Amino acid sequence: MRKVWLIAAAAGTLLVMPAQARQDKPADAKQEKAERPLTDGNPNLVDAAKTPLSDLNIDKKDIPPTLTNAIAEPYTLDGLKGCKKLSSAITELDGILGPDIEMPQEDREKLSSGRIAKWVVAKFIPFRGLIREISGANDQEVQLRTAVQAGMARRAFLKGVGEARGCKYPARPAPASMIAARKAEIVAAREQKNADKAEGKTVAKAD
Repeated sequence: MRKVWLIAAAAGTLLVMPAQARQDKPADAKQEKAERPLTDGNPNLVDAAKTPLSDLNIDKKDIPPTLTNAIAEPYTLDGLKGCKKLSSAITELDGILGPDIEMPQEDREKLSSGRIAKWVVAKFIPFRGLIREISGANDQEVQLRTAVQAGMARRAFLKGVGEARGCKYPARPAPASMIAARKAEIVAAREQKNADKAEGKTVAKAD
């Protein structure tokens, strides 16, 4: 009986934090969330505050139909006879999954305030693992992970088909010149950011 009471108390505590998050949530946060790829595991501060509700399976992210179809038929080519249709299908997957692994990304693994905040919230929620099991949150995570893997497999397959057909990017793997250009762009942006930061420090010292 004592264990049941403790779990109920913990669940009640979890419902308090998200209420404040809903009050402080900006109007465009919903749109921002919708535009974020499923593979973007970098939570913002609002996500961190909403973590308890997501654990209770109240605010789970729906799996897009495109990925559901990829699970059922990852290697179908129905309706994809031309390069243009292949490009459209791959671009749609890019919008859901984020950029393919072949394309360089800027600071992909960098720790952010959002990621740290979510980790901190996790550490201070009692019985978190048990609540996740009871709520079915783990099942949802498995389904989402399966959908993402199916989507990535389908994207790779479609690019292989496009390459065999002689299609242009994005209906084939990115050419080396495009990858090199993206790397140069990232380096230039990083150098400019560092230069701006150094200039700001110089101005601050002068003042």
